[in-house]
Amino acid sequence: MGRPDAEHPPAPRQPSPAELEHAAGVLQLLADRTRLGILALLASGGELSVGEIAEHLERPVPAVSQHLAKLKGGTLVLTRREGTSIHYRLGGEHVAELVENLLQHTEHALFADPPHHTAVNRGVSAENPVAQPEVSARR
Repeated sequence: MGRPDAEHPPAPRQPSPAELEHAAGVLQLLADRTRLGILALLASGGELSVGEIAEHLERPVPAVSQHLAKLKGGTLVLTRREGTSIHYRLGGEHVAELVENLLQHTEHALFADPPHHTAVNRGVSAENPVAQPEVSARR
């Protein structure tokens, strides 16, 4: 039992009960299609107003506003007031990574060749999109 090294990396830190409780709350917030859609949109589009978000998601403004309030309460989004408008953005790079990892995990469950593998390997970007592969039989 010595110090950690390449052969014996340190054991992962165990989260506290409070951290586990907060993480469970975040997962509850993520367990909604509209809220996931909002986070994915903000991850790709920077700051947006509630009206812009509602338009992109084709959802009523009051419903989107309620979802944004929940996301803000969970510190997943932050706000900036400009005159009478409130602009929403992700709560940090870690939130963008959380959403990206969740969506990539979903692609692995749904596709034989996950789009994010194909996109990275082919240099795909927003300016150079490719068609989505067919859904695999794995579910």
